[in-house]
Amino acid sequence: MLRFSIVYSVLTGVLLMATGTAGASDSGVGEAERKIVVAHRGASAYLPEHTLPAVAMAYAMGADFMEQDVVMTRDDELIVWHDLTLDRNTDVAQRFPGRAREDGEHYVIDFTLEELRRLQVTEGYAVNEQGEQQANYPDRFPLWQSTFRVHTLAEQLEMVQGMNRSMDRDTGIYPEIKDPAFHREHGKDLSRAVLSELKRFGYDSRDDNVYVQTFDHDELKRVHDELYESLGMELKLVQLIGGDGHDWMVNENGMEELGRYADGVGPHYSRIIDEASTQDNVIITDFVRLAHRNGMAVHPYTFRADEGQVPGYARDFRHMLELFYEEAGIDGAFTDFPDRVIQYIQSR
Repeated sequence: MLRFSIVYSVLTGVLLMATGTAGASDSGVGEAERKIVVAHRGASAYLPEHTLPAVAMAYAMGADFMEQDVVMTRDDELIVWHDLTLDRNTDVAQRFPGRAREDGEHYVIDFTLEELRRLQVTEGYAVNEQGEQQANYPDRFPLWQSTFRVHTLAEQLEMVQGMNRSMDRDTGIYPEIKDPAFHREHGKDLSRAVLSELKRFGYDSRDDNVYVQTFDHDELKRVHDELYESLGMELKLVQLIGGDGHDWMVNENGMEELGRYADGVGPHYSRIIDEASTQDNVIITDFVRLAHRNGMAVHPYTFRADEGQVPGYARDFRHMLELFYEEAGIDGAFTDFPDRVIQYIQSR
């Protein structure tokens, strides 16, 4: 009981705090004055990522959207999980010895939902040369404390919709179709499955408070051009933008192409403020201007206040937010610290 009571006590306090926090409202794409906060894997700075307690905490803090990375199990269940593998933040190696692939990793797609339910979920960690587990963010929730489990997309949607009813809000969802090409190689159409589940929960219109995102350019076009018509639905779409393979997107021609099917773009924030910037010379690129010109909102990732995670050109986390929200003109941000970003926006 003690292990459960720790999380319960934390959430109770935050829920009480939330009664004075502004909730989400319907947000149209590209609304210049509507600055949103996306809870990145829940309130992941405070509780293990992609767990239901982290979702409840982020909701209580007043985040506008909950992000769900979605992958598929061996028996075609949809779970909310960031990695294709399980090794970074579960005890899978101890629970299921001998089930790793040749690369030493345990893949979600090789396990049934029932098997995944047996895993203990914890903060992300790495194993050093001495075989010791070291937390990726040492000041966050302690490794292996309390009890956290894998959950399905349906379970999270039920929670968000339930809290929307009990709190009289319209907090949105922001699911990511995670590596659809990998799933296709294993005979699974992840995009169709995710969209079908969203429609089952009543999300089927552009008026719904939903963004669907993926890094896969071809797959987002497929969703827009094929799947929406066959499923009789149409949600807002976001093209995630990562490393070198996406460089073609961040010029005038690329943005024009994205604007034909995407309602928003989600770049790493280094695409917006150049990493070569200093406190005396902050270099803001034309990314936001080009996206807005082509009718797309800009929601960069991932804003973290942990030690070493604030870029050197910002004096502190708050200054970082000021540079991006005010100077660069972003429309919203993915953050592990939804409370701190909300506090900043409310103080503007």
